[in-house]
Amino acid sequence: MVFHPDFPSDHTEEAQANPLLTYLQRQAPEILANVAKSASPEIKQIISHNVQGLVGMLPSENFNVKVTTDRDNLAGLLASAMMTGYFLRQMEQRMQLEDLADAVAVPRDSTSEE
Repeated sequence: MVFHPDFPSDHTEEAQANPLLTYLQRQAPEILANVAKSASPEIKQIISHNVQGLVGMLPSENFNVKVTTDRDNLAGLLASAMMTGYFLRQMEQRMQLEDLADAVAVPRDSTSEE
């Protein structure tokens, strides 16, 4: 999943006033694709379960599931998924740094050489 640089296509005042959206629209598609690829499978799985929990998880093989919503609610759902992704990525990086710090930490010997 990659950010579509032409979103929103109607160029509303709200979109033009959003500096993050303006920044994203100026980025090369390759940069956005690389950022999207940086999410680990674990993060993607957690976000998927989170969104499924928000929308509902009826198995599609047994049910003809259709979700109807308005623009504002869909925007809220997408914003929630994005914030969850950012949070999870930061926590994943923190975990990796803590693991690295634990791996390089030298245990102190209780006997010291004098």
